[in-house]
Amino acid sequence: MSKSMKTITAIPSSASRTAVKIPAGYVELDGELKLPDDAPGVVLLTPGNGSSRHNLHDQYLAEMIRESGLGTLQFDLLTHKEMQQDASTNALRVDIDLLAQRLIGVTHWLEKQTATRGLKVGYFGASTGGAATLIAAAALGERIAAVVSQGGRPDLAGNVLHLIRSPTLFVVGGYDDLVLCWNDEAYGKLYCKKDFRVIPCTTHHFEEPGKLEQVAQLSSHWFSRHMGTATDWKDAA
Repeated sequence: MSKSMKTITAIPSSASRTAVKIPAGYVELDGELKLPDDAPGVVLLTPGNGSSRHNLHDQYLAEMIRESGLGTLQFDLLTHKEMQQDASTNALRVDIDLLAQRLIGVTHWLEKQTATRGLKVGYFGASTGGAATLIAAAALGERIAAVVSQGGRPDLAGNVLHLIRSPTLFVVGGYDDLVLCWNDEAYGKLYCKKDFRVIPCTTHHFEEPGKLEQVAQLSSHWFSRHMGTATDWKDAA
């Protein structure tokens, strides 16, 4: 393992790529921070459906976000042992309150680190991770600069949607009928700055050619617009 990837519990101010262990209650969560020079903010990518930070979907999205000049923190909301348990029960992936509280804890931790203290914070969440980001954003208010929920489950976010103050973007696949309905209903309950984009001719995981690229463009533009890196907002649709 190279020095730049040494696992530590605090981030040195000079770090551009750092593996971290983040305390969250009685467990530690594994993560990786990548911070471009002069980044004005960091986007926390919250995996959904019990997946890990290593999935190729999130890796691609994180790279696109970094290309816009923002940092990323990819982390696992579940420990390795919990992921093994969830693989057989599917119980922890839908424990949205647990996931949201861990995301809030990760946010508090990030705000205390030397390299990231004072930077804007954004949330990206997919599927059940999208529900966790909405609950956490409602709890933290204006401390969260922007939120993107991709194929999210706002129906699992409880009755907190009206409390969200962060600019919030919903992105849903055009063939994802049930999730479209859930997002459409939830969108009407948001009183923050908001947008709703439907990617045509694609399913829940955006696996069709070119569709994930559209999600990445919309997301990176949304974060850039609200976190200080964009000089000109252009429609990415």
